[in-house]
Amino acid sequence: MSRQPDAWIFTASCPSKVGTVDVVTRFMAQSQHYINELHSFDDRFSQRFFIRIEFLPGSDPFDPEQFAKQFVTRAEPFGMQWQLTSPLHRERIAILVSKFDHCLNDLLFRHRTGQLLIDVPVIISNHPDLEQLANWHNIPYYHLPITAETKPQQEAQILALLDQYQIDLVVLARYMQILSPEMSKQLSGRAINIHHSLLPGFKGARPYHQAWAKGVKMVGATAHYVNDDLDEGPIITQGIQTVDHACYPEDLVAKGQDIERVTLFNAVRYHVEKRVFLNGNRTVVFSN
Repeated sequence: MSRQPDAWIFTASCPSKVGTVDVVTRFMAQSQHYINELHSFDDRFSQRFFIRIEFLPGSDPFDPEQFAKQFVTRAEPFGMQWQLTSPLHRERIAILVSKFDHCLNDLLFRHRTGQLLIDVPVIISNHPDLEQLANWHNIPYYHLPITAETKPQQEAQILALLDQYQIDLVVLARYMQILSPEMSKQLSGRAINIHHSLLPGFKGARPYHQAWAKGVKMVGATAHYVNDDLDEGPIITQGIQTVDHACYPEDLVAKGQDIERVTLFNAVRYHVEKRVFLNGNRTVVFSN
């Protein structure tokens, strides 16, 4: 189900309490706002409630300030943290990439064709290889080389560019560098990474070749938020595909890259459509 282009998005979370769904849906009905998609979840472990609603306003023009003024008194008794997102809102995304182009290519294609309602004002890389692709899309491309000695300076340059371009979300589209703990903390909750998921785990160079040598029967990918725990941030989406003895290393690489690009696309889409809620080190994801 695709998002209706003129729908507003309401998201909220609060401590678990009787009446959480009612306070929101009753307000929508009384305001004549038509709900065309609703998801809610109450986590009995964290004792926290989450809700996402897409709705068509009952008045034209719709006044979000009046909505906020009226709803705040309803939300206060529940300690509800809530957000209203306009259908015209587009997240500003910076894409970080190294030499592999499959995820970057996919994101730019989906951006160009309207599958991802985002703006991509900048692409940043530690290699010059993909500058021509960025130029074809008329997107500024910054080549920022990095060594162990220059890592702090290079990351400072990246952060300066994120400020300059007023970036909402950073997407690591196969950016083959480990972010420093300081950088990870600064981007916590607003950076998404993609990496292969192979069982058993294969680290280091040529993981798919290592996997082939062990005769793996499944390849996959995981997209997650970045934190200072390497590749262990809150998971947003995962994808898998079975393989067999007839797959050679190059086949595993091709299948893995296909899964990576689709898994990353879904993670970015869910984030910009406000379908993802952080819940400790886990996520609540209202996929469609």
